[in-house]
Amino acid sequence: MKIKNLKLYHFPATRSARVRWALHETVGDDFEVQKVELYGGEQYREEYLQKNPNHNVPMLEILLEDGSVHRMLESVAMVDWLVDAFPEKQLSPPTGLSLERADYLQMLHFGGTWMDMMLWQVRIHEHVLPSDQSDARTIDRYRHKFVAEVEPQLMARLEHTPFICGETFSGADIVIGHNVTWARGYGLCEHEIFRDYLSRISKRPAFAKAFADAASFSPEVPGRDRATTFSG
Repeated sequence: MKIKNLKLYHFPATRSARVRWALHETVGDDFEVQKVELYGGEQYREEYLQKNPNHNVPMLEILLEDGSVHRMLESVAMVDWLVDAFPEKQLSPPTGLSLERADYLQMLHFGGTWMDMMLWQVRIHEHVLPSDQSDARTIDRYRHKFVAEVEPQLMARLEHTPFICGETFSGADIVIGHNVTWARGYGLCEHEIFRDYLSRISKRPAFAKAFADAASFSPEVPGRDRATTFSG
């Protein structure tokens, strides 16, 4: 398989930023980025829906030399695919039956499922859903669960090693590092352990490039009372 081009459909500071980070870590700057105006409803236009029926970002288009196009729609799958495709970058343990690989995959998907789910519930009820659909109890429930269940697991690791899976930066740090940044926007992950962790990973040039447009992100969806089917 010969890849001709990679194109990331992106919106600042969302889950597409973690894929942009992984791309910069692996292929450098050799890819395209197209911004999708989520707050303008571009993800619901027919042209986009034909490519991505999930009406969200990220979407990664893989153009092959023969002209065929493959599309990926899940951010953690994209990170997983990219870091494994470039073993020389040493962003994931070698495939095989090793405990290091098992732990890496556990934390990669912990970030993309358990953490994502809680943060998304907080986000949609605080900033996305119409006022007659948002629920303060749901916000409180998931804030509490995040502090009680997620933060201690991450702190137990980061107390002893600089990165999520040990002494070496990996794809798990791309996903969880993005989520820690996201969580801090909601007043979560405020312990100094997380501040130190972000200080380490944010020094990476690929991080700086991936989040260069993050300042343009506003969590509040314009026209919230009309945002009945928003996703992003």
